[in-house]
Amino acid sequence: MRTNFRSVGQALRLAEGVLMRQARRNAWAAVCENRRLAADRDRGGPLPGRTAEPGRRA
Repeated sequence: MRTNFRSVGQALRLAEGVLMRQARRNAWAAVCENRRLAADRDRGGPLPGRTAEPGRRA
C-alpha cells in the first residue's frame, strides 16, 4: 500500500488523527470501567484486585 502525501504536514495530520482516534477509544473504555466499578461499589460488590482483610476497611 502506497499513499502519496503532498507534504510532511499532511502525513503528520493523518498520523495524529489515527492516534487520537485510538486515544479517544481508550479514554471511553476507562470511563465505562470507572462507572462499572462505582456501581459495584454502590451495590457493595467486590472490587477487582482488592481483598478484604479482617479489621480493615477497604
